[in-house]
This record gives sequence, C-alpha cells and structure tokens, in this order.
Amino acid sequence: MNWSARAGRIAWQRCTARSLNPAIPRRLYSKSSTSSPPSPAPPPSSAPSSQPPALKKREKTPRKVIFSGIQPTGVPHLGNYLGALREWKRLQDEADPATTDLFFCIVDLHALTIPRPGKELKAARDEMLAALLALGIDPGKSTLYFQSDVKEHAELMWILACTSSVGYLSRMTQWKSKLQLADTASLTDPEARASLKLGLFSYPVLQAADILLHRATHVPVGDDQRQHLEFARECVTNFNHAYCTPADPAKGGGGGGGGGGGGPSRAMREAAMVPPEMILPSRGAAKRIMSLTAPDKKMSKSDPAPRSRILLTDDAATIRRKIRGAVTDGLGPASYDPVGRPGVANLVHMVAALDPRGRDPATLMKEEGLEGCQLADLKEFVSDKVSEELTPIRERFESYMSMPWDIKIEIEKSTEVAQKSAARNMRLYKEAMGLC
Repeated sequence: MNWSARAGRIAWQRCTARSLNPAIPRRLYSKSSTSSPPSPAPPPSSAPSSQPPALKKREKTPRKVIFSGIQPTGVPHLGNYLGALREWKRLQDEADPATTDLFFCIVDLHALTIPRPGKELKAARDEMLAALLALGIDPGKSTLYFQSDVKEHAELMWILACTSSVGYLSRMTQWKSKLQLADTASLTDPEARASLKLGLFSYPVLQAADILLHRATHVPVGDDQRQHLEFARECVTNFNHAYCTPADPAKGGGGGGGGGGGGPSRAMREAAMVPPEMILPSRGAAKRIMSLTAPDKKMSKSDPAPRSRILLTDDAATIRRKIRGAVTDGLGPASYDPVGRPGVANLVHMVAALDPRGRDPATLMKEEGLEGCQLADLKEFVSDKVSEELTPIRERFESYMSMPWDIKIEIEKSTEVAQKSAARNMRLYKEAMGLC
C-alpha cells in the first residue's frame, strides 16, 4: 500500500468513528495533543448511567456449620432413628446451602474404646453407612464421612488434650456409665483403677475435637449429650486462652502465636475457636424411646436381649412379635401415665413420634380411641404404625447392602470435602500455635 492511500484510509476511519460517536474527543485520534484543540466535554446527562454503581463493601456473614456423629454400632434401632437420625434428615432438608454446612460423621475411632474383631467393626461400619443413606442422608447435600478417613480428628484431639483438665474429665459420667460405676465414683476407686482405659477416659476430648475440627457453630444434642457439649466449650476456652490471647509482658508469658503484647495477631484472630451452640430437639422430636423389656432403661444395642429393641431392618412380623412381648403392666385398660405406667407410655411415645399431625401422646390416645382400650389392641396399633414407617427404610437398606462396593463410592466426594475442611482449619490452629 502506498503512503498516500494509507493516509487517506486513516483519515476516513477517524471521520467515521467521530460521526458514530460525537462525544469522543478529537485528540484521541490525533498523533499529538497539540495538533488540534480538544473538543468540549459533553454536557451532563440526566439519563441513567450504563455503568454499574460501585458495590458497597458488605461484611461477610459467618456460615452456620452443623456437626453431629454416630458410632458404627451396625443397624440403628428405633430409638436412634426417632431420637437423632430423623433430626439429621430434618436439618438437611431445612438447611439453606448458601448459608449452612452440614457434617455428619460415622465416628469409628470412638468405637475402639471397646475392642472387637476387625471383621465385626468393618461390617458395622458398612451397615451404619447403608442405614444413613437409606434414611435419606444425601452426600450431595450433607458431608457424610468416616471419622478414621480424616486424620486431623486424632491430631486435634492431642492438641486439646494438652490443655484439658484431668479433674474435669474425672467428673464426667461417660466412663462411669460404661464401667457400670456410680456417678460418684472417682479415679481413686479400686474398680476404676483396675478397669479404666485411657481411651475411654479421654473420650470427651476426641468428641470435642470432632466438633471443633470443622469449626462447628451448632450441634444437635439430646439430654445425655449436654455434658459433652459443655466440655467442648471448655476446650474452646482453654485453647483460645493458650494460643489466641496476646502475651502479657508484665506476667512474663501467657498466650501464644505472637502478638508482641499488643492486640491479637492475624493468626490468632483466624484460629480462635468458636464456642458451639446446642440445637435442641424439634418440637415434634420423640421423647426418649426405652427398652421393650425394661422400660426404665433406654433402648440400646448394648442390651444382650435382641427383643429389647426394634431395628430399622426388622420386618413387619418381627416388629409385631417384639411389640406384643413388650413389658407393660397388669393395671387394666390403656392409659397415658409416664410415671405410673412407663411400659405403656413408651409404646404411646413411639406412635406419637411417628404421628404426621404432631399430636402429644395424651391427645393422640384420645383422638385415636386408644384411651381405655385393651393393651393387646394398643400393641397392634403401635405395631402397624412402626411397620408402616420402617418398611421403605428397610427396603432401601437392603438395596444398598446388596452392592457393598458401591456405597463407599457414594461418599468419596463427601469425604474429600471433610478432608479439605479439616486440613484448612488445622492449618489455622497450627499457625497460631507455632507449629507451621
């Protein structure tokens, strides 16, 4: 191209651009700002600007983190389902993914406090996982994983143990109940000294680590777990005092992770543990379900009598047989009296927990015509309602157990989420402690 033709083409492009958009200053198309005077700025327009307004800086709202765990005792029983696992499902269904994270953990390290053959524990782990999936716990909505697959649980336990009080642990009831000792038992008692193992004694420390590893803000608890959550809050206080409080030069120490005696450092602020809050059972949650053979004791897998409990995998005939044999009393027709007739009340509590209308036990008995009926009729009514609830769960459980190689795949991504969360939070804690 010759130079005159090229100059003409450039001049044409400039004129065309200015004609399409007169607001563009001429100097933008000039070789020099002195070659032609700049055109005056366009008058302000009342029309709304096409540019987006500057975004206001908003404070980041802390996420709600819910954590709960269950031991791999094999197939859960009706008490597990009505007391805890159905609440897990409710929390999952009601949670807003934009603001809430849920972590549900099969705490297989806790199961080691009572040694048993490896094959037995493995089977119990698989059964518990299949049961949770059958109940509707969705690894796509909740982070569901095995405790032993996330090594930071044990690591954080050791860190918390280093600031935990032996005196506080000795007053807790978990180890005493497991050893069938009185609540007033102490470490000096001969039976305790002979039978107590460190793992059982320090069980609450691992439980606190489970909660604090994911920086849980809320934990669903029953009456028998309040003491453990209070201990977790005590661990928060101890850790924050030891590692997230600036040192006081006048006292020659205290605190950790730096700070130079002034305000808390960035590492301290980010690592400070959050005291978890309790999530109490919902209004429709069941009262504690008791043993069918001893209504003064809660339903438990540790009871040697299989007929004392209803498993989620029991078929209709088995459920009917167990409920027909449930201990009640010889005081005549049915009535709701939790104190005077605990066996009858236990059966009523089961159907009240399953009632879609959420009626209280006394109201349900009256409206269903159970008040004053024969105990045999009450047991038939309860059997039908329990079977109706558990049949679809049993069928889904059997489906999962028929392909055991697939159920682990169900939680692979979920386990990775738990591992990343644990690694991220452990790094915060370790930075404050000076471990990295």
